[in-house]
Amino acid sequence: MNTRATATVHGWLLLLPAMACLALFTHWPAVASLIESFYSTPRGRRPARFVGADNYQQMLADPIFWKAMSNNLWFALGTIPTSIALAMLMALWVNDRIVGRTWVRMSFFTPTILPMIAVANIWLFFFTPQYGLLEQIIQAFGGSNTNWLGSQDTALYAVTIVAIWKEAGFFMIFYLAALQAIPPSLGEAAAIEGASRWTYFRRVQFPLLMPTTLFVLINAVINAFRMVDHIFVMTRGGPDNATTLLLFYIYQVGFSFWDTAYAATLTCVLLLLLALVAFAQYGWLERRIHYR
Repeated sequence: MNTRATATVHGWLLLLPAMACLALFTHWPAVASLIESFYSTPRGRRPARFVGADNYQQMLADPIFWKAMSNNLWFALGTIPTSIALAMLMALWVNDRIVGRTWVRMSFFTPTILPMIAVANIWLFFFTPQYGLLEQIIQAFGGSNTNWLGSQDTALYAVTIVAIWKEAGFFMIFYLAALQAIPPSLGEAAAIEGASRWTYFRRVQFPLLMPTTLFVLINAVINAFRMVDHIFVMTRGGPDNATTLLLFYIYQVGFSFWDTAYAATLTCVLLLLLALVAFAQYGWLERRIHYR
C-alpha cells in the first residue's frame, strides 16, 4: 500500500469514532422517528401496526399543532433578529475601551452560564402579579396590575423576553471574537480617510462579521425551535396553549399523553422545517458572505 493510500485509511480511521457516534445518536434516531411515524403507538399487549399517513393526517387536523407552529414562528421572529442585533451592539460596545469593560463583559455574559431552569425561576419572580419586581416598578409609576404569564395577550411576549435575555450574551462572545480578529489597520485607514464610526461599521466591520452572523443565525434558529425548559417551568404551555411551542408540544404528546407515534410524526416535521431553513440559510446567505 502506497503512502497516499495509507494516509487516507489512517484519516478515515481517525474519523470513525466521531462518525459512529454521529450516526448512532443523530442519524439513526432521525431515521427511527421517520419509520415510527408510519406506525401506531403500541398499547399494552397490542403491538404497533402500520398505519401509513394516518398520523400525518391527524397532525394536519390537529388545531393545537397549528397553534404551536404559529407560536413558534412568532417566537422565532421575536427572538432571532432581536438577540442577534442586541449581541452585535453589545459586542461593539465592550470592544471599545470603556471604563469597567471587564465587568460589563461579565454582566452581559452572566445570563448565558446560568441554567435555564434557574433563569426561568428568576423571571417568575419578575412576572409575579402584584408582588413581582416588574409589577412593583409599574405600580410606582401609577400603572395597573398585569398578569404577564397568565394572559394570552402577554404570555408569549414574556417568554420571548426571557429567551432574548438568555441568548444575547452568548452570541455576543462570537461577535466580540470576530471584532477582535479585524486588523486594526483597517480602522486606522478609515480614520485617515475621515470615515465616521457608522460608515466604518457599515462598510468594513459589518461585511467582515457576516461569517459570524451566519453561524450565529443558524444557532439562533435552532434555539428558537428547541426551546422547552423555560416554557415548562414558567407557563407549561398556557394559558390555553398561548405559549405552547412545537418542541414542548412534542414533549407533551410523547411523555404526558404517551402517544409516541404521533410524537415521532411531529418530530419529523420539526426536523424537516429545520432542514429547509438550514438549506435556505446556506444557499442564500453563503453567496453574500465575504471570507477573509
